[in-house]
Amino acid sequence: MQQLTNDIIMIRPACFGYNAETAANNSFQTEARAEEQRNIQQKALEEFDNMTAILREKGINVQVIEDTPEPQKPDAVFPNNWISLHENGTVITYPMWAKNRRIERRSDIFDILSQTHKIQNKYSFDFYEEEDLFLEGTGSMIFDRQNGIVYACLSPRTDVTLIDKFNLLLKTRSFVFDALDSNEKPIYHTNVMMALGENFVVICLECIPDETQKKTLIQSFEDTGKTIVEISLDQVNQFAGNMLEVLGSQQKKYLVMSATAYASLRPDQIEVLSGLTNILPIPIPTIETYGGGSVRCMMAENFLPKKR
Repeated sequence: MQQLTNDIIMIRPACFGYNAETAANNSFQTEARAEEQRNIQQKALEEFDNMTAILREKGINVQVIEDTPEPQKPDAVFPNNWISLHENGTVITYPMWAKNRRIERRSDIFDILSQTHKIQNKYSFDFYEEEDLFLEGTGSMIFDRQNGIVYACLSPRTDVTLIDKFNLLLKTRSFVFDALDSNEKPIYHTNVMMALGENFVVICLECIPDETQKKTLIQSFEDTGKTIVEISLDQVNQFAGNMLEVLGSQQKKYLVMSATAYASLRPDQIEVLSGLTNILPIPIPTIETYGGGSVRCMMAENFLPKKR
């Protein structure tokens, strides 16, 4: 299994905006004032189009799928929470905590993908919503594909029993842990406090209160040859944990992060990361402020085998 892909799926939003339902446990969102609301959609589109242009300029294959205007989906720009696409041809859809995000799952997207990629198996965890059990894709789970490991911090959106079922399905093993934000509440998604590249891990160890869990994670990173780049909780609040390493032209590696995240990094952190990959900062302030997610959330990695 390869850790990085050159293929990215992004959903161009039709009705982007603040989502009051998800804000219940996503502390990164800011509610829009009435006068701001009118411009949010246009600004989000400008940021989205600029981001896709920057990625494509680096040789990253971005497949843009247009969001449908109805029903309105304020978080459609974050597809990584409801779908994952794997190297063995498996596609998995996931149970979403917020009811108004469940409508983001679109069967027509499978038809679009199957035109260029081979889909061998489709699995759905969606029905666990009826049991109030949730697992939100690569928001909840960080994959070490090379070593068959899943890392996940537990929260209302990330249930350990569903991680166990995922492990059985994909023959992976997992490290689950607790992570708390500055208000001592569970961090809602693992990918806001941790990013795993081919040779490194960016992680906020400060927000993991259990010392045994912390030592176990560090040992796993050392065993799998990952350089640990530790970030602070303050940097997490600036989206420094929400990064994704991808492949550009000629297999060149890029660590995609927001301009906000990059601005929060210390020189020594930048130096270490720059020695391992190529940093690619992209400005998306509107999407971050009102959506509460950053660049990693906007990119669904496509590892499906391509049709010849």
